[in-house]
Amino acid sequence: MTVTTTALPERSPALHPVLPMDGLAGTLVARAWCAGTPAGPAVVALRPDGVFDLSRHFATMSTLLESDDPARAVRSADGDYLCSVEALLDNSQAEGRDPALPWLLAPCDLQVVKAAGVTFAASMIERVIEEQAGGDASRALALRGQVTALIGTDLSDIRPGSAQAQALKRLLQQKNLWSQYLEVGIGPDAEVFTKAPVLASVGHGQAIGIRPESTWNNPEPEVVLAVNSRGTIVGAALGNDVNLRDIEGRSALLLGKAKDNNASCAIGPFIRLFDEGFGLDQLRSETVHLEVSGEDGYLLRGINTMASISRDPEELVHQTTACHQYPDGFMLFLGTLFAPVEDRDQPGGGFTHKLGDVVTIHSHWLGRLQNRVTHCEAAPPWQFGLRALIRNLADRGLLQGARL
Repeated sequence: MTVTTTALPERSPALHPVLPMDGLAGTLVARAWCAGTPAGPAVVALRPDGVFDLSRHFATMSTLLESDDPARAVRSADGDYLCSVEALLDNSQAEGRDPALPWLLAPCDLQVVKAAGVTFAASMIERVIEEQAGGDASRALALRGQVTALIGTDLSDIRPGSAQAQALKRLLQQKNLWSQYLEVGIGPDAEVFTKAPVLASVGHGQAIGIRPESTWNNPEPEVVLAVNSRGTIVGAALGNDVNLRDIEGRSALLLGKAKDNNASCAIGPFIRLFDEGFGLDQLRSETVHLEVSGEDGYLLRGINTMASISRDPEELVHQTTACHQYPDGFMLFLGTLFAPVEDRDQPGGGFTHKLGDVVTIHSHWLGRLQNRVTHCEAAPPWQFGLRALIRNLADRGLLQGARL
């Protein structure tokens, strides 16, 4: 079965598929696992002449992003040559990986990973349907017609927290259709939650995990902001906020179980830093493309258009930092427009992942993030935490010469 909503943009065959549409023109930084004695994670820059290890200048990505001008800092750091860009990107797929060569990790390290939910009208309506269905996908089709008959399908003109939004709230309350998801979707306060522990995110080419008991789940293709401790947005990456719809639909109090599991947060393939050619204006108009390719021949394509977001990225950052500090910075998922409703198997069953699905998320400015779906317990266990990182940096002599 093939479901197609939009095609991925064409790109030059000479351009590596993981890179942005303008290749290496931007300031691209990443984290790579490098062989050595001992092996460990390195902060790297991707340049036309290769991949360069910047660890003796910046021991962590968090430290690099704290620079007054991270893009300028990257350009002025000489670094140590590791390999070609093509070698790094090709070796980042888990299948057939050469452990003697570097491969990509999630590009963040010490940053807290936060996520904003219900920031697009279409996905907000789907959250209401999840709640009304109690997590039962078989009830979603009938409920979708009832909910959209009352709410409509286009709430993009309603500014969250406005008088118009409050009037809609009163109307829906009268019809007994008010929802906690509508509260954060059109109310004054955004939903911002912690998506994953520090260092738990997976990168390009690694497996992404779903809980084995989940029977209704989907990918969430998103833009992820890189924000420093001062609340300044300094770059962006792609992300997959893997979502277990049946578990969250049973109760919003199960959000942690639905969202925070082993390998359930993918970020990458790198962070594109803001510079003279790329900034927040490009992100505001970015289109994020999704493709899900199943071993059963199933193909799903969709898009997430940032121009449709109901809250500006700067507002979401402000709401995240208004009453909290992040001394090591944070990564912020901006939410998604995309919520697949097409039936994959039986009528009325909607979309859900199957093991082996390859999820590809791609955009013009941010490159291509690709992961294969497995069960959480089958994905490589998360074992490299903060103590392991500090010990590793010390063993490699990076706590003295480099800035931490």
